Amino acid sequence: MKLNQLSASPGSTKTKRRVGRGIGSGKGKTAGRGHKGQKARSGVSIKGFEGGQMPFYRRLPKRGFTNIFKKEYDVVNVGMLQKAVDGGVLDAKKTVDQAALKACGLARGRSDGVRILAKGEISVALEVDVAGASKTAVAAIEKAGGKITVLPLKSDGEPTGKRAIRSAEAAKRRADGWSEPKSDSKGDKKADKKADKKADKKSKKEASSVESEEPAGE
Repeated sequence: MKLNQLSASPGSTKTKRRVGRGIGSGKGKTAGRGHKGQKARSGVSIKGFEGGQMPFYRRLPKRGFTNIFKKEYDVVNVGMLQKAVDGGVLDAKKTVDQAALKACGLARGRSDGVRILAKGEISVALEVDVAGASKTAVAAIEKAGGKITVLPLKSDGEPTGKRAIRSAEAAKRRADGWSEPKSDSKGDKKADKKADKKADKKSKKEASSVESEEPAGE
């Protein structure tokens, strides 16, 4: 067999249809797009358009919401820790943290860390540093002679960047006894203007009363 004798298996390939190549081809002139109209043009996207009536996706009721502040944890049970130690993939002599759990395949490495739950049993003493743990899981690990430390979340720490600089400057100003001057609001200016107007009116009234009390000259 020679290279020029090789061919694809029957049915494995299909010739591309050539459109717009004459009326006799069956797909000539309008190339299968019909006659004019919106769909005959390129760049048309009418998905979900129902001729002007209320679309189906807008007729459906909406339920619930997506919490953009929710925490994403990798959940690891104490029974899984015991199984990993017994299998030799987790070193019981070293601190068990997110990196160690990810290395042994128990955690995926989510941004908010690992949370330990109490499903299963544990008999080996482990020193665990994680982002969260249930009370039952903490009790189980401490009962086995281990220790668990719950690390603070990233959002619970000290502010960083420009926020940290602004907060430090504000703390320094407060320590020096400096306070920001209060700006006059529109309400305060209006009240002051009203009080001045009232005082002027009162003084004019008093002046007119004094003039009326003076005796007329002979």
